[in-house]
Amino acid sequence: MKKISACLVLAGLASAAAAQTNAPAARPMSLQDCLAEALQHNFDVRVERYEPLKSKLSLESAYAGYDPTYSVSGDHSYNESGGGYASGLIVPPSASDENSFSSALSGTLPTGTTYNLNGNLGETYGSYTGSPFDTTSGNFGLNLDQPLLKNLWIDSTRLSISAAKNQIKYTLQGLRQQLITTVSAVENAYYELIYARENLGVEQEALNLAQTQLDQDQQRVSIGSLAPLDVQQDESQVAQSRANLIAAQFTLQTDENTLKNLITDDYLTWHGLSLTPTAELEAVRQLLDVQDSWSKGMASRPDLLQAKLTLEQQGIQLKYDRNQLFPQLDLIASYGFNGSGKEYSDALGQFNEGNRPYYTYGGKMSIPLGNRAARSTLKSDKAVEQQDLLKLKQLEQNVMVEIDNAVKQAQSAWESVDATKQARVYAEAALDAEQKKYAVGKSTTFTVLQLQNNLTSARSAEIRAQANYQEALTNLAQQEGTTLERRSVDITVK
Repeated sequence: MKKISACLVLAGLASAAAAQTNAPAARPMSLQDCLAEALQHNFDVRVERYEPLKSKLSLESAYAGYDPTYSVSGDHSYNESGGGYASGLIVPPSASDENSFSSALSGTLPTGTTYNLNGNLGETYGSYTGSPFDTTSGNFGLNLDQPLLKNLWIDSTRLSISAAKNQIKYTLQGLRQQLITTVSAVENAYYELIYARENLGVEQEALNLAQTQLDQDQQRVSIGSLAPLDVQQDESQVAQSRANLIAAQFTLQTDENTLKNLITDDYLTWHGLSLTPTAELEAVRQLLDVQDSWSKGMASRPDLLQAKLTLEQQGIQLKYDRNQLFPQLDLIASYGFNGSGKEYSDALGQFNEGNRPYYTYGGKMSIPLGNRAARSTLKSDKAVEQQDLLKLKQLEQNVMVEIDNAVKQAQSAWESVDATKQARVYAEAALDAEQKKYAVGKSTTFTVLQLQNNLTSARSAEIRAQANYQEALTNLAQQEGTTLERRSVDITVK
């Protein structure tokens, strides 16, 4: 008999060692550890971080409207005439070659001024009536065109730049929204994992209670103080407790996977790890003020700030639309120098001397009669602005309702924490009293098992209430838009 017992002990130790060998490696994780991993590796965050970068590149592209354009050209042409008659006169034959070169630097300034710095130089040579000729000529100058009404304070380039700057702010708020969503999800998943681990302990304790009751009742049956039928109730309770424990283990595994999915972009590496939260469920009461939360929400909610940016963008568009109603009135001017001679050097020398200038100045006006397209565009964009304004007011109201509900949820969750704690204390006392009565034959197995179930439910409800309170505070911060400040998260875009 002793040999059999020793073998059983050794087999148990070997089984426990094997289980420990196959068990996943534990990795202790604080909430801050999880948040740091998520901010670096979460796929949604990584994807959203590209949006502000894309917007910055769009802004650079919009500034390309001020990039100057340089052009240069050169060509050679030949023309031969066989002569003839014109107006009764004999036109002698002629032949000519022409070489021409030109270049220009043109563009637009931020004031709307367009400029064109240009120069051309040409040489013509050949023969006429048998006599050769060779001459060069050209000019060099600057042309300016300054709008005075339409396109004066805003044009398509400045509209694109303003829209691109607005879009950068919009995408930064979009990144804030994604960070808030991810941080909140990580917090909730972390609290759910703590709850799952503690609830697993509750279910394990419930199984231990049921097994202890079964062992004691089997001893009572063996000495004849209890009917065998009562043991079947104990066996049913043990089986049900074992099923609940299996379900709790599955919940723990899925909650662990949920958290892993949020904090890593390499699930395969994390698959073999067992995340062990270093924190415990603690319910510390926070004083809540709905007015204060409303103020935070109005100032910090990313979706609300995005709606305001949308309205601001429509205002920029309307500014452009109103400017397009004006006539095209431009101040024009040009100034430069002419040059000519037999050789290229002659013409270039006269450019340098500047003794053969030319200039022009004046204005030009273009009035679109009716201007129906511009007027219709303005009216349409005004209607869009009114829509955006109504959407903003609706969103503000929705934010207030969501924050109010979140505050009430947190307050209710706190009250549940205290209530479930008392319920658990009473359930423990009730079971202890009933077990004492059962020990002296004044109670039944059914009553004891029922009170064991009540205690298990009370314990589970208590930790569920603690998790709910933590998640309610997380939800309130999310509704206020203060999650990042609450967790000291930096939104810097690199």
